[in-house]
Amino acid sequence: QVQLVESGGGVVQAGGSLRLSCALSGRTFTNYGMNWFRQAPGKEREFVAAISRNGGSTDYADSVKGRFTISRDNAKNTLYLQMNSLKPEDTAVYYCAARFMITSSRSDEYPYWGQGTQVTVSS
Repeated sequence: QVQLVESGGGVVQAGGSLRLSCALSGRTFTNYGMNWFRQAPGKEREFVAAISRNGGSTDYADSVKGRFTISRDNAKNTLYLQMNSLKPEDTAVYYCAARFMITSSRSDEYPYWGQGTQVTVSS
């Protein structure tokens, strides 16, 4: 069974940076496409970024393109999200998610989820 544990959330001022981490255990990390999603209060969960199994392909939501970078360290079974130039509208609970073999921007296609980590950006 895949287990995902996120870390790295917190409170930061607008314009600041945070790096989220997500550790996968229980299965072979390189078999899974990985995503970050987020959910703000009163809003639906939305796609943030995706990365292929070998890290060679990435995709981003328009709202974070140029500010966020998704990456993975397959030797450490860990996914990252580097968030720069943070804005108050980035405030949300951030979730990592795993899907066997290929990624998708649809949250309903991901069977494995972390517990979420809160990111709060103050203005």
